[in-house]
Amino acid sequence: MRTAKGQSATKLRICGIRTVWDAVGDGEFFCPGCGGDRNYRRLTGRHRLTVLGLPLLNRGSAGPVVECAACRAHFATDALDHPTTTHFSAMLREAVHTVTLAVLAAGGTTSRTVLETAAAVVRDAGLDDCTQEQLFTIVEVLAADTGCGTSDPAAEACGAALAIELHEVLEPLAPHLAVAGREGVLLRGARIALADGPYSQAEREVLTMVGGALQLCPADTAELLAAAARTPS
Repeated sequence: MRTAKGQSATKLRICGIRTVWDAVGDGEFFCPGCGGDRNYRRLTGRHRLTVLGLPLLNRGSAGPVVECAACRAHFATDALDHPTTTHFSAMLREAVHTVTLAVLAAGGTTSRTVLETAAAVVRDAGLDDCTQEQLFTIVEVLAADTGCGTSDPAAEACGAALAIELHEVLEPLAPHLAVAGREGVLLRGARIALADGPYSQAEREVLTMVGGALQLCPADTAELLAAAARTPS
């Protein structure tokens, strides 16, 4: 004689819900499960009522989801919003390079010490072939853009084109950096500005704009810049 438990188990084997997945795209992403860059498949699915293992009735849609090719785990599609390690590294290098150019444009490129410090900061960020001459040339080319026509003092200080690029480069990066990481980008700019002495007004304005683009509150930005100025180089 079958028990109620045995009958229930039999029903589960006879009837059930199966999800049929279809691949609609692929690529590379940072897998939250594996903790690294992996290939993925983007899937959409359909829930099907099955009887004796045979799909019979459509019971609605499923997904879309992202399936990791390595661990096979499924994640919501917002997992694709997180940059891969490779992309994140490139974003960080570009951020440091752009901050460096903005500070140089605001403070000038006549000091050899400033150019040496700037080149060292950019190389430390991963652009190993950066030289003082390259930075000098780029800033000179950008010098024609004086920022005229804007009411933003920081944009006037570093040039309108660089001011726009600062926001375009830093704002997408900021959500993926911890507070310490965002502060680190700001302090690299401060290190360059302080290489030849105290901040000029233009350098301070540009660094304040950098802090804002990195989602640091004005008070924290001011405190970080003041602490950097008090720290012996």
